[in-house]
Amino acid sequence: MMDIHQILKQLPHRYPFLLVDRVLELEKGQRIKALKNVTINEPFFEGHFPHRPVMPGVLMLEAMAQAAALLAFDTIGSTPDDKTVYYFAGIDGARFKRPVEPGDQLVMDVSLDRMKSGIFKFKAVARVDDQIACEAELMCTMRTIA
Repeated sequence: MMDIHQILKQLPHRYPFLLVDRVLELEKGQRIKALKNVTINEPFFEGHFPHRPVMPGVLMLEAMAQAAALLAFDTIGSTPDDKTVYYFAGIDGARFKRPVEPGDQLVMDVSLDRMKSGIFKFKAVARVDDQIACEAELMCTMRTIA
């Protein structure tokens, strides 16, 4: 379990781009279950779409990647510093199965598939009320910046 204060110590993201509110379960080197509360106050809803607010698919992928980053940091036992950035390296098989709307709770299940040469590969599924909203294979890597 991880609350928002612990998440803020791990992820560099901040409002409006921090997309993980809580970690519900965490098995070191295995899997993470995280939560994003989707509210009408999200800035993207103003334009996506004014007549029917729907969470953009790319932001569902980003939320799953942020959960994956938390799992990666826990797996290697490190906290990122100002010289480390965690990047998307690839997305495969992304599928969107249902819209995510204000009031929904997006529950993300991310499992570590493999870790090789500094590249992490994850299987990720995001659900609302046990219905799959989004699924994808995510590849991420950490890089040191100057």
